[in-house]
Amino acid sequence: MITIAVSKGRIYEEALPLLAKMGIEPIDNPETSRKLILPTTREDVQLIIIRATDVPTFVEYGAADFGIAGKDVLLEHGSENLYEPIDLNIACCKLMTAAHKDAPPISGRVRVATKYVTIAQQYFASLGIQAEIIKLYGSMELAPLVGLADCIVDLVDTGNTLRANQLEPRELIMHISSRLVVNKAAMKMKNAAVAALLTQFEQTLIENHS
Repeated sequence: MITIAVSKGRIYEEALPLLAKMGIEPIDNPETSRKLILPTTREDVQLIIIRATDVPTFVEYGAADFGIAGKDVLLEHGSENLYEPIDLNIACCKLMTAAHKDAPPISGRVRVATKYVTIAQQYFASLGIQAEIIKLYGSMELAPLVGLADCIVDLVDTGNTLRANQLEPRELIMHISSRLVVNKAAMKMKNAAVAALLTQFEQTLIENHS
């Protein structure tokens, strides 16, 4: 049995058509089912739909053989113990700094609100900027508005939420897309099954772009 862990939300929605082309479709609707492990139309594959930040942990420790998660989550987690063979090119967005539209350019010491603590620390250190990182789990846009932070580091897609709160995107830190990651032990213990599924992912992506 091969277990694939998929991030909830947009990544799951955009991964579904890709998996369906591979003959992998959940038998139960995860929106209505109470099952935590979803059997699929392939007897040898099951899905678990979990929080994005948990995907690399499940894969690293072997609770899932494969995972589909954003590059932002993988970098923040630290993916040294994961094999990351394929960029699925889904759920694409940008990781950026953002600040109030009237705020001056960042210089000197800065206070940054983000859930991407590691990435933000590395980014500002690379610029030689001393940054105090404040970890938040949501509502990042609120931080500059109430004086909690000078700027934020967050994912930006359309930018509509930023604009609605008088914020604007500033510096691009990196482009983000969802990646396929594999448990390193599964590469050895389930080599044939894992290799076959990897090939199928690659072929399906090629067909999508042809």
